[in-house]
Amino acid sequence: MKTPEKIDAREIRHKLGLNQQQFWSKLGVTQSGGSRYESGRNMPRPVQQLLRLVHVEQIDIAKVRKEDFEVVEFLKASNPDLFKDLKKQARAYRKAA
Repeated sequence: MKTPEKIDAREIRHKLGLNQQQFWSKLGVTQSGGSRYESGRNMPRPVQQLLRLVHVEQIDIAKVRKEDFEVVEFLKASNPDLFKDLKKQARAYRKAA
């Protein structure tokens, strides 16, 4: 079984220049809860994944909808070549912006 990578929330927060309130509120975590995670308390896997999506991948989770995932999964399954091509184009578009 794959062991989850250790996420250093404090380091990520410092690199982003955010205080605890700003950083943790984007994940729906209280400042005090985030402080405990930064002090070494075990961070639940869902919180780790949200942290990665929001602060590392820079995804605005307020804009993510279930329908979007359904379309992506359908496209992956029904036309994987088109999915790969669109993914490549999206990365290029993001880099150019």
